[in-house]
Amino acid sequence: MARRRSELGSLYRGREGQWAWILHRVTGVGIILFLFAHVVDTAVVGWGPKAYNRVLSVYHNPGVRILEWILVGMVIYHAVNGVRVILLDFWSAAVMHQRLLSWITAAVVVGAMVPITFVMWRDILDLLVR
Repeated sequence: MARRRSELGSLYRGREGQWAWILHRVTGVGIILFLFAHVVDTAVVGWGPKAYNRVLSVYHNPGVRILEWILVGMVIYHAVNGVRVILLDFWSAAVMHQRLLSWITAAVVVGAMVPITFVMWRDILDLLVR
């Protein structure tokens, strides 16, 4: 039986390039949202040290620390994937190695996150035990 095609063509199922594009956009939005929150919490210093210290106490919450860990992962992925995009833009033969570059990006991100996870989660677990 032949495969049916709609008027709009066949469905593109995506490969490494599409997933990298989506993750790059999602991590970029996450980084911008954190930057906005950081500007707001830093601006509280104008209301005095008591208000500023109260806002900073939020960062001693394990949930917020987990969000910081996710932020670090987003920054690392966004940076490493940005280098991959630069390679694709300036080296035309890199397009032929899209899958390999995506796997290298993933390996670098995971490799960087292993020691970071060890350090950050040690503090998070300390907060949870208290």
